[in-house]
Amino acid sequence: MKRLAWFPVIILMACGGKQQDYRKAEDALDAGREYINASLQGDFSKAAFYVVPDEKNKQALKDIEKQYREKDKEGRQQLRTASIDISEVKDITDSITTIHYNNSFDKVPHVLFVVKQNNTWLADISKTQ
Repeated sequence: MKRLAWFPVIILMACGGKQQDYRKAEDALDAGREYINASLQGDFSKAAFYVVPDEKNKQALKDIEKQYREKDKEGRQQLRTASIDISEVKDITDSITTIHYNNSFDKVPHVLFVVKQNNTWLADISKTQ
């Protein structure tokens, strides 16, 4: 019986420190959609997974997260429940795509650059700032 009491603790310890595994984007639209949705949800570790891992993008993501955190509880909730409206996906080259979108909360048009690096599609948010 004592062994069963430890079972939930062992499971929590095994899962607690592990970084979330995210699935690799299949294409530019997938990478852009995953990044946008994670940002709206306030899941910035997931958003970072879909962003080009350079200093400009890391800083841009920190700035976006800061703006998100500065919103009041109601503002963050509105972003979490916002839907994404993608109006255009435009292939610039075989490794650069732009995604034109807005969300149902602020309705401001945005353009997101998505690039293919090392056979992986990632959002380049430093170009959209």
